[in-house]
Parts: sequence; C-alpha cells; structure tokens
Amino acid sequence: MAGTRESAQPPGPAGGEHPVAPAPPPKTWSPTARRVSVNAVLDYVFFVFGGVAAIWLAWIVLTESFAWGWFLLLFFVLFWLVLAYLVLPRLHRILTQIYVPDYFIGRARTSDGLLGDPINLALLGSEAQLDEAMRAAGWTRADDVTLASSRRIVTSTLLRRSYDEAPVSPLFLFGHQQDVAYQQEVLGNPAKRHHVRFWRCPEGWLLPGGHRVEWLAAGTFDRSVGFSLFTLQITHKIDANTDIERDHIVSTLMHAGVGAEVAVLKDFSSGYHSRNGGGDNIETDGDLPVVDLTQVSVEPRAVAVAADADARRVARAERRPVPTVLGALLMLLRIASGTLTVVLTVLSWPHVIQAEFAAAGTTLTPDERHAADLVFGIVMGAFAAGLVFYFLLALLVFTGSNWARIASMSFSALLIVLAAIDFFNGGPQITLRSNILGLPLDILVVLALSSQASRQWARRPRTHGRGVRSRALAAAAAEEQSLEAARRPADRTTLR
Repeated sequence: MAGTRESAQPPGPAGGEHPVAPAPPPKTWSPTARRVSVNAVLDYVFFVFGGVAAIWLAWIVLTESFAWGWFLLLFFVLFWLVLAYLVLPRLHRILTQIYVPDYFIGRARTSDGLLGDPINLALLGSEAQLDEAMRAAGWTRADDVTLASSRRIVTSTLLRRSYDEAPVSPLFLFGHQQDVAYQQEVLGNPAKRHHVRFWRCPEGWLLPGGHRVEWLAAGTFDRSVGFSLFTLQITHKIDANTDIERDHIVSTLMHAGVGAEVAVLKDFSSGYHSRNGGGDNIETDGDLPVVDLTQVSVEPRAVAVAADADARRVARAERRPVPTVLGALLMLLRIASGTLTVVLTVLSWPHVIQAEFAAAGTTLTPDERHAADLVFGIVMGAFAAGLVFYFLLALLVFTGSNWARIASMSFSALLIVLAAIDFFNGGPQITLRSNILGLPLDILVVLALSSQASRQWARRPRTHGRGVRSRALAAAAAEEQSLEAARRPADRTTLR
C-alpha cells in the first residue's frame, strides 16, 4: 500500500480532528489466524484428498458420457456441474490458501479463496446510522442468501422480473462474509444493479497508514449475467471501472441530506488493472473515500433494523451450513443403499447357496447348510451393525460433532482408496451405471464434510441463542444513546 497524504486525513467521529487511535496490533495479526493442531492437519489432508477425488469423479462422468448415446448432452451438463461447482472451487481453495495473503491487501475474497472486488470505500458510524443514510440515499437493503431468496433471484433473472432486495453473493474480509449489503436495481432488470457490500472492522483495527475506520466496503456495478472465467459458474459480471460505482455511492450519500461528510485518502493504494474472483476486469485509481456518518440522526426503525441484523448474524453463525446437511443426507442415502443390498442379499441367499453347490457338482448336506448359514449370518450381522454405526455417525454429523465428521470422512476416504487401488490394478470398471450409489456418494461426502463451512461449524464454540434479538436491540439502543450524548453540546455553565 502506498502512503497517504497528510492533507487527506479523514474526520473523526464529531467531524473534528482525527481521534487518537489505540496502539496498532502487530503487523502479522490476522483475523483468521489459527494454531496448527491435529484437527487442522486432518482437515487439510481431507480437503486436498476431496479435491483429488473430485477430479476422478469428473473424469468418470466425462468418460461415461460417451457410452450413453442420446444422453450425451445430459452427461456433459452433469460434467459441467461437477467441474464448476465441485472440482474448480476446491482446487482454487487449495491453491489460494498457499499463495493468497491472509491479511488486508485492499481486496475481498470469494468463497473459493480467489481475490474478489476491490475495497473502495470506508465509513465511520454505527450500523443504524449506516442503514438510515443508505435508505435515505435511495438504496435497498439486500436479502440474506437463503434457499427462498436464491430461488427467487434465479426466477427473476430468467423471467426478467424486478427483485429490489435480491441477495448478493458472499465475499469475505477479516475472515467472514459481508455484514450487510445494499443495492439499486436498474430499470427493473435484476441482471443490472448497483450494489455495495459492507464489513465491520475488528475492534482496534487500523488501515495501513494508521487511520481508524469502522466499516469497509466494496461497491461494483453488475452489468449482466454470465459465466465465471475462473470457475465456469453462473454469476453476475461487473463493470470494469469500479471507481465510477464508488463515486456513485458517495454522491448518493452526500446528496441524501443526512449530514454525511467525506474525506478522501488520496493514493491509498497504487492504481491498478486486475481481475476479480469471477474473472471480470477491474480498474481503480487507488483513492479511498472515507464517509463520516456519525452526525446522522437515527430513527427508531433504523435501530430495530440494526438489532435484527445483529440477531440474524448470530443466528447465521449458529445455523447448520448447507454442506453439513448435504453430507448427512448423502450418508443416509448410502445407508439406504446398503440396507437395500442387505435385504436383497438375504432374500436371494437360499438360491445362491444352492446354485453354488450345484455348480460344484456336490450335494448340500444339512450340516454344510447350517455352517454356510452361520457364516452368512455373521457377515450380514456385521454389515448391518456397520450400517447402524454409520447411521449414528450421520446423526452426530448433523448435530455438529467434529469427531463424527472426521470419522465419516475417514470411512468414505478408505472406501475411495480401496476402489482406486482395485480400479487402477485392472479391477472391474467403475461406472455411474454400476456404482451410482457407491463411489460418487463417498466422494461427495468427503467434499461436503471437508468444506470450510462444515469444518468451521463443527469446530465452533457452542453458544446459546436465546434472547439474541433482545440483547442486540438493547446494545443498539445503548449505542444510540451514547451517540446522542456525544452530539449534544455541553452546558459550559454546569461544568464550572
């Protein structure tokens, strides 16, 4: 980062001189830093193993497509889904953990670890003041990404229906996704919109150069919908000149009449041309506007909105992630497949044993039949016990047990390795037609349970969510009272 000009100091909370900041944290401090542990090593091994296994699954799907005649196109679509949403994201995540710095460099990161949109705006003020100012400036608060909102944005994009509150994809800064996002839809077309993501800065964190801000933001303009250059996923494509969008956001805030002030950190970073996580060109001059919203008067509605947002963030951290749910469901499907195999094997056993002895040209005596039935019963009993244990593992994975998650990945990884050894040593060919409920499910289980979301949720510190909204509302109200006290002019006669 380039140094900042002394004349470009942002205003303090009351619009005066910049406040004395606390001592900066060590330069090596990282909000996502973690100690190396046995669990961390195991997770990384399974993470890499899942990526390699996903490549094998993609190869199986690709080679399988040529054997299905008119279903060739369907299998190519399936190959694209596996490649775009399983293989490439996992490979990017593995590589970016090696070469992308885990500290602030003026860029957000995608969920795959790729460098995302540039950080081109900073703010001072509470979340209630931010919400009040953005709404007054004509911005709409974006919905959270849920199953319902995702389905609605897909249908609105395909049918070109307006969706003012359409969610934005998650980008990450300080180790977590954006706290809040706002947008302005263009002419009722969900494929085109102004939008900006906001992240709350960690306590005591300073910008390079020592400036204190409370929020950082990344504003870009969605110009169309297309394919990501790096992952081949369907995504929004942004306009290259992010400075235009940055200046548009600042302009709307300054003309909203809410008392916002702005100072610009000139040459905060060197101007550059690059690409974001979707492969879109981006360019910026490196200036960083700092918008001061500490004089914005907050309505009770905005305080309630901020409290609800805090409650949703706490609930989102406690919410069971999709990869964990998917992993548990895949395990249950594996159990259903195994149970069906046990039932069919037991039902066909009398015919199988008779056919085996008939083929050998011998007669099955009662003692031999009893011994064969005993061995068969022991084998089937052990297999059934394994299914019961696997079912208990699936339940524990669903409830967030970390050891059950690791045990499940270990079991699936063992089956994958055994299948690979057999396959590459000239064993029977593994196809989707003959093994649709076997190897593919094991690979998907490892991919789901080794994902970052599943890993973080299983290893999170447990908290109790009761009274989250009331505590958040009380905190927001206390914050608003302190802001009002700070804005109220002091009575000098009473101070003497």
